Amino acid sequence: MKIVSLFLIAGKIGLAFSLSLHDGDLAIGEAVAATTNGTKDDRVHSVPLGSESTFYWRAESTDERITAEVHYVGDESAWFAVGFSDYGETKPADYCILWIGWHSDVQLQDVWADGDGELHVDQQQDCNNFLWTKRGNVTKFSYSRKFDTCDSEDYVIQDGTTHIVWLRGDGPLYTIAGLRTSDAKVAGMARAQLPKVVPRESSVPRDTWKLELVTNRVHVPNVETTYWCHVHELPFSLTDRHHVLRFGPLVQPGNEHLVHHMEVFHCAGPADRSIPLYSGPCDHADRPKETQVCQKVLAAWAMGADAFVYPEEAGLPIGGEKFNRYVMLEIHYNNPELRVGQVDSSGVQFLLTKTLRRYDAGVIELGLEYTDKMAIPAEQEAFTLTGHCVAECTGVGLPRDGIRIFGSQLHTHLLGTKVATRHVRDGFELPILNQDNHYSTHFQEIRLLPKHVTVLPGDSLITTCTYKSLGKRNITLGGFSISDEMCVNYVHYYPSTRLEVCKSAISSDALRTYFRYMRDWENQPTSNGKGISENYRSIEWNKVRVAALHDLYTAAPLAMQCNASDGSRLPGLWENAAPTSIRSPLTPPARDCPGTDDNAM
Repeated sequence: MKIVSLFLIAGKIGLAFSLSLHDGDLAIGEAVAATTNGTKDDRVHSVPLGSESTFYWRAESTDERITAEVHYVGDESAWFAVGFSDYGETKPADYCILWIGWHSDVQLQDVWADGDGELHVDQQQDCNNFLWTKRGNVTKFSYSRKFDTCDSEDYVIQDGTTHIVWLRGDGPLYTIAGLRTSDAKVAGMARAQLPKVVPRESSVPRDTWKLELVTNRVHVPNVETTYWCHVHELPFSLTDRHHVLRFGPLVQPGNEHLVHHMEVFHCAGPADRSIPLYSGPCDHADRPKETQVCQKVLAAWAMGADAFVYPEEAGLPIGGEKFNRYVMLEIHYNNPELRVGQVDSSGVQFLLTKTLRRYDAGVIELGLEYTDKMAIPAEQEAFTLTGHCVAECTGVGLPRDGIRIFGSQLHTHLLGTKVATRHVRDGFELPILNQDNHYSTHFQEIRLLPKHVTVLPGDSLITTCTYKSLGKRNITLGGFSISDEMCVNYVHYYPSTRLEVCKSAISSDALRTYFRYMRDWENQPTSNGKGISENYRSIEWNKVRVAALHDLYTAAPLAMQCNASDGSRLPGLWENAAPTSIRSPLTPPARDCPGTDDNAM
């Protein structure tokens, strides 16, 4: 088969590589980046844009540039726009649009959509190095652009979640002027982390084997969102202790657009506890209550993510005589086209070995306690809550030489829009541990950090979540339900230590004082005879009371959870602990934009 290639420039090293474009049968969804000698390039990633188009990309950190290639099915004169917006809105948004004129001339232009959906040609054109080809009804085009173009109309690509938006419409056109997002026949959104960390290759022992946890011919409902839960019993070979070296997706071919994200939860408890092998909707009334213990995350993958690889020094321990052998696979199916008759058998694959590495990897929960002591008033554009892992807890919970954090999974429920964990040592703020300024609860993956972060005894870790509660009628409380809220960062590290939970909430004394103040000075019907949830819901919220609640959360003493892996509290006085004080905050990173007075992002 003859190969036609779009060559994408791989930055300063001068290495050309191609996303292979095939004559004849077009391998949409199977394009493989290759260096000039034909070896696979793991730095090229992909995510489906609906069922008939795919976005491929490679991010070059050396010159902070992304090179992208789009494959789409469309009529001979169809136009296609792809770009970015804050949370997946098609307007306002930043696009590169390929369009075909009535004289069959092909152009790629940098445009932006205003709040009304009208497209405008950008004065500064940043969709560069345009190439395209067409075979049958499939068009393929590539371009490149900087992460930060220093153009006020362009989206700034950051390390966290990027919402990729796309439009496809009928042509031909004679100008972009007058075109609107509503003129698109099909539109959609996908999420991805564009600047990715590529794991280092490491050797695997000869006894390495694969464990596949998959669903069995799930008939996906013709509704937009379905969460499917499938409990598995692990094989008896895991009565011996193993290390997980990596895990990754097993998505049924043809369902790449359907399988949105997947998680595997361990059903923690006694080794002899039996869990029903349920397979069905996670929210179904017939789901056995015994499966509710399946909550400890072992693996998490989201559309557009790669396999998660543990560092060569460590592996995730699994199995053993005291290990309960039940796990639950949860798959989020996204079916916005409401297609009928789709059947899926996707899942997650683990790479396991009995040859244990030097260190056990562990997970520590940072952020806020799962409690109704924390609350988010309704109709807020941006309300923040902060959870502390204080110096006293890391002081008693971490080994003398500290731990090395290599991965992080940020987590909220439906209202979360931003999450960040700050790192403080002796009052001085160190570089951000992890942040996502365009967070979505529908795109949760365990992400490798660009550099392993050393956390020493006495360090503090501060996790702040921002929530948007517009449209909510009443206050949202912290808790386990999807209608409640959370603020958590699950950090993956080595060597494993006894500390597993380092989270906070407002102290009970401070909260009682607050409710008493609301009764005595604000004439609100709060009382000591009511529970916390009822007291919060008794308050008639206004701007002043919302601001006062935020100030209370910022300054009030803490109730700390400083817990070992067995659930026991580590030694110390954890009620009315002081929040972390930062004497020297981290300076925001500067933008490399000549001629601007304020370069801070």
